[in-house]
Amino acid sequence: MAPTEIADDQRLTTVGLLFESAAGLRRLFQRRMEAENALSNQSFDVLIRLARSDGSQLRMSELAAQTSLTPSGLTRSVDRLQDQGLVSRRACPEDRRGAFAVLTPEGQTLMDSAIPKHIAHIDEVLSDLFTADEEAMLASLLRTLRDHLFATDSGWDLSHDDADICPGNE
Repeated sequence: MAPTEIADDQRLTTVGLLFESAAGLRRLFQRRMEAENALSNQSFDVLIRLARSDGSQLRMSELAAQTSLTPSGLTRSVDRLQDQGLVSRRACPEDRRGAFAVLTPEGQTLMDSAIPKHIAHIDEVLSDLFTADEEAMLASLLRTLRDHLFATDSGWDLSHDDADICPGNE
């Protein structure tokens, strides 16, 4: 390919549009999350993953993979949430190296308030933009991309086995 053809590759535009759209959504939702719930995107990202998980808990390695935080970044985030009384840690009895982040009752109360507001914000952005079928297709395409990236290049040398819940609690 000639240099001009390479620069005109439609995939560059596609990935750029994905990044720009994701950044725009993050900025839009961040403003509202801070104003209405006093939560950063990072804190909300951690809390919503826990709120939507079985038992309101996830293994720290799985939470790191789902939130795109490094293990040390997740540790700092969970420390802050723990200081606020929104999250606690629980050791995995079958694997001393493993630990869970667990949503506390206070964290659940906050999420019970924050999630409906967030859904309303999502609806404001998407309701007049996509049909239900288009939203389902977008979700399917993004899930396929996410699964491909997680399986082949998580950036943290994690496999799906590393992210499994504590052995014996499955």
